[in-house]
Amino acid sequence: MKNFIFCNPTKLIFGQGSIKEISKQIPQGSKILLTYGGGSIIKNGIYDQVISQLTGYEIIPFGGIESNPDAATIDRAIATARDEKCTFILAVGGGSVIDASKAIAMGVKAPMNCWEMVTTYYRGECLPLGTVLTVPATGSEMNPGAVISNRATQEKFSMVGEHPVFSILDPTYTYTLSQHQVACGIADAFMHTLEQYLTFPGQSGVMDRMAEGLLLNILEIAPRLIQDHTDYDTACEYMLSATFGLNYFLAMGVEEDWLTHRLGHELTALAGVTHGASLMMLLPSVMRVMLPEKRDKIIQMGRRVFGISGLDNDATVQATLQAVEKFIHSLGLASSMKEGQIASEVAEEMIRRFHQRGTPLGTLESATPDKIQLIIEDSMK
Repeated sequence: MKNFIFCNPTKLIFGQGSIKEISKQIPQGSKILLTYGGGSIIKNGIYDQVISQLTGYEIIPFGGIESNPDAATIDRAIATARDEKCTFILAVGGGSVIDASKAIAMGVKAPMNCWEMVTTYYRGECLPLGTVLTVPATGSEMNPGAVISNRATQEKFSMVGEHPVFSILDPTYTYTLSQHQVACGIADAFMHTLEQYLTFPGQSGVMDRMAEGLLLNILEIAPRLIQDHTDYDTACEYMLSATFGLNYFLAMGVEEDWLTHRLGHELTALAGVTHGASLMMLLPSVMRVMLPEKRDKIIQMGRRVFGISGLDNDATVQATLQAVEKFIHSLGLASSMKEGQIASEVAEEMIRRFHQRGTPLGTLESATPDKIQLIIEDSMK
């Protein structure tokens, strides 16, 4: 196990009716930039619930944040926050709204625009941020990361801001999500956990068992969620699983991967594929091409998570790959780019970009541009 320093300062406020706690978390006298997406929170009543708890605060609404938030939209929000002299950011939505709000919180005091912050890895002083989560998936409500898109250049990269001060998680807020949103949220939580787990064994028994427990829980609740995501107890498990998938409780002292995410970001930027769906299109191919590096952990996952027994190592690997693809299909998602009907031109541009950058990715930088090309080609077969 590697040495590490761990701190996660986000306060989680969890459960039905927890919005009533929000006014206790925001300093009195704050001028709040309230960020949200396409307007679903207005239609389903969540917006009114939030506003009703913020009596006495001056609120500046900023809506229209896209799925995979665009740097240009974030720049407009930054300008609004500056002009209005906002002192607090409140994000009401899913990962895209929260990610955008982290960039807004940093951008208000930054000497550059949003995309420059992303591409220069800028870190600076941030306005405090709170969140009200409506779409469990990314874990952004309890981590400092954000992923920002530039639609003008068809690029999508990550950046690091600050943790939210608090996040309110009311599982009933997920009841109005579509089945596809739920499926992609499950996929995202599953993949986040794998990115911190599916490397090589022997690093930390504590981290392994925590990740395996979370994976088992996701596999257990997924069929129930797909059938009916308005059951409160199941919605609780879903929401907390997504949060723990990426609050970095699973990453203490261990190597991480994130190769599938880097590939998925390109697929989203070029073809507009929903984030969780993009990950599932690429995961089986990553496992196949990177098998020499991941073989031992795939075997461990097959036996401990998918309950595969009585097979030799080679057969366990194949059975695990089949189990992963079966899980993806059970969500109603594609398990390859070909199955997702991705155009060959998109695959070719992905390959070109990774060769142009020339940067090895993944665990211990083991995924060279040539291996990445093999992954993309495998996914198009």
